[in-house]
Amino acid sequence: MKNKIFIGIFLIIVLMSNLSLASYHTVTMSVVEEPICSISLGENATFEKKLIQKNLTNKEVTLQLQVTNKAKIEKPTGEIMLVIDNSNSMTNVTSTGAMRKDVVLSSVKKLITGLLKDNNGLKVGAVSFSSTSEKNAEGTLTLGTTKDATLLSHLTSDLSALTNAINQITFADSTTASYTNLQAGLTMAKQLFSEEKNDKILIVLTDGLPNVILNRNEVSYNEDTISATKSEYTSIVTSGIQVMTMLTGIADGNASISSDITYNQYIEKIFGTTTNPTAGTFYYISDHEIEKTITEDIYDSLMPTKKSLKNITIVDYFPEEIVNNFDFAYVSDANIGTISTSINPASHSITWTIPELESGQTATVQYTLTLKENFDSAILDKILPTNQKVDIHYDDMHGAEQTKTSNISPKLRLTEPKAPVKKEEPKILPKAGSTFILFGFVLVATGLSFYSIIKLRHIDKKMK
Repeated sequence: MKNKIFIGIFLIIVLMSNLSLASYHTVTMSVVEEPICSISLGENATFEKKLIQKNLTNKEVTLQLQVTNKAKIEKPTGEIMLVIDNSNSMTNVTSTGAMRKDVVLSSVKKLITGLLKDNNGLKVGAVSFSSTSEKNAEGTLTLGTTKDATLLSHLTSDLSALTNAINQITFADSTTASYTNLQAGLTMAKQLFSEEKNDKILIVLTDGLPNVILNRNEVSYNEDTISATKSEYTSIVTSGIQVMTMLTGIADGNASISSDITYNQYIEKIFGTTTNPTAGTFYYISDHEIEKTITEDIYDSLMPTKKSLKNITIVDYFPEEIVNNFDFAYVSDANIGTISTSINPASHSITWTIPELESGQTATVQYTLTLKENFDSAILDKILPTNQKVDIHYDDMHGAEQTKTSNISPKLRLTEPKAPVKKEEPKILPKAGSTFILFGFVLVATGLSFYSIIKLRHIDKKMK
């Protein structure tokens, strides 16, 4: 008798468990609406949130967040002339352990590679300058002529030809009296620009101070040299050519170059200062800054506006009913930036941060929402938005802070087939997912079972 009673209790509990599981499996999920949340982020960028996959058998949907910067990647156009110092001091070994000329030429080749890659709208040429090695009849060097400058390459878009030309630069040695006729280099470069109305840029890369000028066969750090070199700069700017000058190799700017002037004073008279240059932009740097100045500072200044979106913060909020009744998981990590590992329990949101989205880039992340087996039956037959809203904060392509928001979201519905109601039927069992009702039912059934055990034992004693 006792064994039969225990078997009966066990069957009741199993039956109730099966009722719960069966109810989860009989619930069907459908997508009621599939609107795409699209937010314009200025002229060429958009944010989009949409449902991209439905696995209704597994009661699961996949959503995608995507930010796209459709701005075209622009390339610099026009003409650039490189004016490169090839005096003997360029062969000095710097604190980095490399010859100064090697660092400069390696950086120059990186610069032109970036500028000319897939870009037929730009042409680059190059000249070098120092002093000629030619001697006059008396056996002394012939200084102060246009021969102090050497044409390396006419303007071209052919990267290979330009690189080969730069590799052919020969640097003066001590036997050829390595002086610096910057004026000759500036004069030659200016004459190599075309007559076309386009952007024209002249870039000077030097490690020495001018001490030779045209039409004067002498070496001097005096007012005439200062005036002639400075006038050449002024004439270049007046003709509409943009100028950039990088000066390095000055070990001690406060040392005296002559009895009445220091290196820094001489430099300022010709080039001005970095904040108030004589012409264009002036980079007065140490040797360890050469590569950065050429490949980053000068390069970035030559590139058109990047048209990037910066400091993007996307906050995706979820309704409480979704958070409580659906499991959240990422399909894959965000391809750009960082994102919350899970839904924040306090704010019911995930946060995606993207420091910069450059022209042509697309940032994407996907996640799934899967119905839990112990879902609350109170959500049955309700329209359930997958998301509450999305807030976006970012700096636009002009650097202005912007804020956008939208509450457009896909919507789901859960339904459960209902059995036909008979008049004689007892009260309907609670729906799946209602934990408290189910627990109460278990307690009542268990109580009745124990009551039956006690009653049967009492009857059994009487019969004995």
